Amino acid sequence: MASEQQHYIDLIAEINALDYQYYVLNESSVPDAQYDRLMAELRKLEAENPQWITPTSPTQRVAGTPQSGFETVTHRIPMLSLDNAFSDEDLSAFVKRLQDRMNSSETIEFACEPKLDGIAVSLMYENGQLVQGATRGDGTTGEDITANVRTIRSIPLQLKGSGWPQLLEVRGEIYIPKQGFEQMNAKAIEQGEKTFVNPRNAASGSLRQLDPRLTAKRSLEMCCYSVGFYEGGELPATQSELMAQFGQWGLKINDEQAVVQGVQGIVDYYNQLAERRNDLAYEIDGIVYKVNAFNLQTRLGFVSRAPRWAIARKFPAQEEMTTLLDVDFQVGRTGTLTPVARLEPVFVGGVTVSNATLHNLDEIERLDVRIGDTVIIRRAGDVIPQVAKVVIEKRTAAASEIKIPSQCPVCESNVERVKGEAALRCTGGMVCPAQRREALKHFVSRKAMDIDGFGEKIVDALLTANKLHSASDIYELQVDELAQLDRMAEKSASNLVAAINKSKQTTLPRFLYALGIREVGETTARNLAQHFTTLERIISASIEHLLEVEDVGPIVAEHVVNYFAEEQNVMEIQRLIALGVEWPDTVINNEALPLTGQTWVVTGKISQMSRDEAKDYLLSLGAKVAGSVSAKTNQVVAGPGAGSKLKKAEELDIPVMDEADFIAWLTEQGLWNS
Repeated sequence: MASEQQHYIDLIAEINALDYQYYVLNESSVPDAQYDRLMAELRKLEAENPQWITPTSPTQRVAGTPQSGFETVTHRIPMLSLDNAFSDEDLSAFVKRLQDRMNSSETIEFACEPKLDGIAVSLMYENGQLVQGATRGDGTTGEDITANVRTIRSIPLQLKGSGWPQLLEVRGEIYIPKQGFEQMNAKAIEQGEKTFVNPRNAASGSLRQLDPRLTAKRSLEMCCYSVGFYEGGELPATQSELMAQFGQWGLKINDEQAVVQGVQGIVDYYNQLAERRNDLAYEIDGIVYKVNAFNLQTRLGFVSRAPRWAIARKFPAQEEMTTLLDVDFQVGRTGTLTPVARLEPVFVGGVTVSNATLHNLDEIERLDVRIGDTVIIRRAGDVIPQVAKVVIEKRTAAASEIKIPSQCPVCESNVERVKGEAALRCTGGMVCPAQRREALKHFVSRKAMDIDGFGEKIVDALLTANKLHSASDIYELQVDELAQLDRMAEKSASNLVAAINKSKQTTLPRFLYALGIREVGETTARNLAQHFTTLERIISASIEHLLEVEDVGPIVAEHVVNYFAEEQNVMEIQRLIALGVEWPDTVINNEALPLTGQTWVVTGKISQMSRDEAKDYLLSLGAKVAGSVSAKTNQVVAGPGAGSKLKKAEELDIPVMDEADFIAWLTEQGLWNS
C-alpha cells in the first residue's frame, strides 16, 4: 500500500480516536486548532483521491442531500417497553414476583441505570462497522434513520478493539443534554422560530429531520444500554459486564450505572439518584432496574410486551396540562413587570403548582397564550414553574387576550417598554411600594448585606408601620421601635439591632451587589471591585473604563453609569457610609490571589457551610468555580453524597479534597475559624 494512502488510513484512525475522547469520554488531548488542521488535511486527501474514501471516515458522517422520506425497518427482536413502578412498595412487589417465579428467596443482583428522557434507537453493526440506525417505532417496526445517527459523534462508525459478534444490534437512548437544549431554544427564539417544550421532543424532532445536515447541528448524544439481535460471536454473562464491554468497543455508556443487591439496594439507588437528579447534565425521568445475570433473565422470560426481569421506577412528572385562569403582573426591585400565570392547581414535579412565570411580553407573544387556554406547565427541580406550551387544539371561543397594563398595578405610575427590550418597566422608582419592598429585601439578603433575622416579614412590618423608606433607614432603627412590631419581643429586637450593626462591616463587592444596580450580580460586583479597588473610582468611571472590566458589556456599563448619575442614589450611599457602613479601602488585585487561573468544582453536601458559601470562599481567593468536572479542572471539593462529578475527577486523576481537608485548608488561608 502506498505510503500516502496508509497515511490517509492512519489519519482517519487518529481523528476517530480524538472524537471518541471528546464525545464519549468528555476529554480533549489536543487543541481545537490542531483537530481542525487534521480534518482539513483529511478533506484535502479525499478531494485528491476520492477512490480512497471509506464509510468510517469522519467526513462521511453527514450526507450531502436531504432524504425524501424514511424507510421502515423491522426489528429482528422486538424493542419492548418496560413495566413501571411508582413507589418503594411497587419495587418490593416486583422483587417478590421474581423470587416467587424462581422459587427462591435468595437475594437478587440488579444492574441499575438512569432512565434517560430521550428516544430509543437501534444500531446495527456488521463486522464492527455501523450499517443501520432505526427508531423503536411501535416496537416491531421503526424508521430507518441511518443517515441521521451517523452525524452523532458519540456513535462510533467503526467499533474499537475486537471480539464483537459479526452482527451486533446495539440499543440505547439518543438525547439532548440540558445545556444543548437551552442553547437550541435560545437560538430559535432569537431567530423567531418555534421552540421545543422539552429535551425529549427536541431529540425526537432532530432525529426525524429529512436533511441530516440539520440533525448534525443539534447537540445529540447516545448512551447504549442493551443488545438486541446478534450472531457470529459471544457476549458476557451479565448486564454490567456487557456495559463494560461496550465501553471497550467505543460505545458511550452512562457513568451513573451501578450493581446493587436486593430490594434495599434498588431503593437506595433510587433515593441517591433522585437527590442528584437536577445536577445531572441531562434529563432523566426515572431509573431502570434489570436482573444482572442473563441466564436468570432467560429463565424469567417475558409477559406480552414487557420483560419480567426489568422494571422502570418513575420520578414525578415534570410536565402536566392545566388551565390558565388569569395573568397578573408583579413588580420587581428594578421596576420590571413580570407576567405571572394563575393556574388551575396541578401536581407537577413533586409539588402542587398554581402559579407559573410567563417571563415577559415577548414570551406571551411567542406562545400566543390567552386566558382560558389549556397549557403545558413544566417544572424541573427547583426551577420556577413555567408555561412551556399552549395546546392550541383545545382553545375555545371563550379564550381572551391578555391585557397589557399601561400603569403600574401597585403605584399607578406610567409603564414604559424600552425599545429593544422585552420587559415592561414601572417608572415610579422608590416611590413604588413594590420596588421599594423588593429592593429592601435584596439589600438585607444573605449574599448582600447579610443581616441575620431581617427577613421578608420584618421588611413588610416596617413598611406597614411607615418606618422604612430607604436602605439607610435600617441603620437608624432602635430596639424600642422594633419591639413594637407584631411578634417582636425586646430580646428579638436587640438581636436584630446587633445583626444590623454587625452588617456595617462588609466588603465592597457585597455593598455593590446590595445596591441593586440593574444587571450587576455577585460576579460583576466582584469584578468591578477588583478592577477599580475603591467605590469612588467606580462612581466616577466612564463607560469606556467600565468596558475594560471582565464580563462587563455595553448594557451593564450603561446601567452602572446611569445609577451613579442619579443624585439620590449617591446621597443614599453617602448616608449609609455616614451611618457606619464600611469596608476595606482596597481590594487585592486578582493576579495576586493564590487561586488565580485555577478552576475548582464543589460537589456533594458540605455540612459546615452551604455550597454557596464554599463557592464564595474560593472566588475570594481568585478561583473560577465551575459546575462540571473536565480535564481543565484543577481541584474538586467532594462532600458526602458526591456522585458522578467525584467519579469523573477520579477518572481524570484530578486532586480531590474531602470536607475535613477543605476546612483545614480554609483555616490555613485565614478564612475559617474553627
